[in-house]
This record gives sequence, C-alpha cells and structure tokens, in this order.
Amino acid sequence: MNQKITSWIRQKVNEAGAQGCVFGISGGVDSAVVAALCKAAFPADVLGLVLPCQSNLQDAVDAKKVAEKFSIPIKTIDLEKSFDQLYLTLSGKPYDKKTMDLSIANLKPRLRMLTLYYYANKHNYLVVGTGNKSEAVMGYCTKYGDAGVDLLPLASLLKTQVRVLAKDLVVPQGIIDKAPSAGLWQGQTDEGEMGITYAELDKIIIALESNKLAGLDPKKVGLVKQKMAQNEHKRCLPPLFMI
Repeated sequence: MNQKITSWIRQKVNEAGAQGCVFGISGGVDSAVVAALCKAAFPADVLGLVLPCQSNLQDAVDAKKVAEKFSIPIKTIDLEKSFDQLYLTLSGKPYDKKTMDLSIANLKPRLRMLTLYYYANKHNYLVVGTGNKSEAVMGYCTKYGDAGVDLLPLASLLKTQVRVLAKDLVVPQGIIDKAPSAGLWQGQTDEGEMGITYAELDKIIIALESNKLAGLDPKKVGLVKQKMAQNEHKRCLPPLFMI
C-alpha cells in the first residue's frame, strides 16, 4: 500500500509541474504517515512545518521525533502571536485560552493553511493534507483549514488502516498510540468532539458500505448518519448557480 500511495503522490506532483511536497507535522499518526510517504516520493524535496498555536508542548516534541526518524527538514513557526492578534482584531478583546468556541478555534487550522501555502508557493511544492476517510465521512475537518490542501493521500484509508500503515512505515509506537487531537483547545480530542471512537466509527462506515448494520449500536449509527448529512457540504465543491 505504501508504495502505491508514494507513486501516486509523485505522479500528482509531477503532473502539476511542482517540485515536491510541503505538509504540516502535528505529532499525530496521520501527519507522521504523510511525512514518511512524501519523503519516500521526493527524498530531496520535502518540507515539514511544525505550526504550534497555543498547542500542547508534547506535540512539537513528537513532531520533531517524526522529522528525525524520517530525515525530514522542518521549520517551526509559532502562530500564537498571529492568532492572538487576529482574534483581537476580530473580537476587540484578548483571547481566553479556556474558550471552547469553534468559530474561534477554527482560526488555528486556517492560519496553518495560510502558512503551508506560503511555503508551497515559495518552493513550488504542493500542499499535502493528512485527512483520512474516517474524518471525511464525519466531515471532521475545517473548511479552508486542514481541508485546504492539494493532495489527500490518506483519503481512502480509515483511521484503523492508517495505524496499520504507520506500523509498516515504522512510525514510533508512541505516536501511533497517541490520542488524536486537532489541537483546537486545551484537552480537545477528536473522539471526544465527534462523540464516537475511531474503532466504533470505522466499523460503522464498513457496515454502512456493505449495508450490514446488525449488531451495531443504533444511536452510534444514527450519529454517523446525522454527521454525514450535516457535513455533506464539506465533501463537495461550493454549489454553483447556473443560468
């Protein structure tokens, strides 16, 4: 699988007339897998960006561990001051770190997207995203934030499959086992925000695709269906009015 994805990344970058890949390294398993695959595709033309924005300090440590493991050049750009200033400009008041508001939290992945595209344009690279199929089904992403990318090499892989691929790529076990988080606020986790574990979610996705839902929790199935319908707009181009 990893060789197929690596070849696909190389093909898409070459088709675009680009020279390599830039990606965020968050310290999580998805970004670690993407980093390893991009490095395999373009050994001399990759750049990993570590983009803390009032983030857990351990995330930067784990990100650097991934970069060292796969010999990936990185730049660390602290976006906290930019975020604070943007929030002050928008709201007229200082940011309270205890705030759990998506309208505010989503500024963080959008600032990261701006930074990734600055370096992509500077180096003639494509921005490679880290979203997986589990997140796509739930619409668990930020429009024009982590969803604002050129390529999504993990888009057909469920989270459980990404973890298997991570083992094949010899991603450090601690990163594979780490609780996934988008770092939107202190203590935030993907599973907590979605209201379902990835293990449960992946089983439901497979069951929905095969239309074999027997034995699954109806409430959890209903939650997934609700999120799929609610976030359909995230999986499509903006609706176009046609004359």
